[in-house]
Amino acid sequence: MSTGVVIAAISADPIDVSAHIEAVRDPAVGALNTFIGTVRDHDPEAAGEVITLEYSAHPDARRIIGELAARAAGDRARIAVTHRVGRLAVGDVAVVVVAASAHRAEAFDASRELIEAIKTDLPVWKKQHQSGGAAAWVGIGS
Repeated sequence: MSTGVVIAAISADPIDVSAHIEAVRDPAVGALNTFIGTVRDHDPEAAGEVITLEYSAHPDARRIIGELAARAAGDRARIAVTHRVGRLAVGDVAVVVVAASAHRAEAFDASRELIEAIKTDLPVWKKQHQSGGAAAWVGIGS
């Protein structure tokens, strides 16, 4: 099975999950692990109901997501990943990670490693808009 990154993107457009799944298909793939992160209507730090999130990315974010994906893929998986930017409504897809490998353990491991790295190392920030008009940046400086 060929390994590596087949999609690594930062996009203002809605994410096509099916296209990510198709991109990692290979005759030697026996496992596909898909992580889909969506916008939820609550957050422990929010004073009210979350109504939208607004994601912003550093200009280097595309390069960095590619590096994080390559590290997670290693020689064990094929990976397709995209993170959205812009204003997203509750229920919208914010991030998709698809990891494919010959065996399930490698697909699970690569997917989890990548989403955890995205949360800590990708320069993408979110502004949380709440009912009542309040808004706050989340995760800045963490």
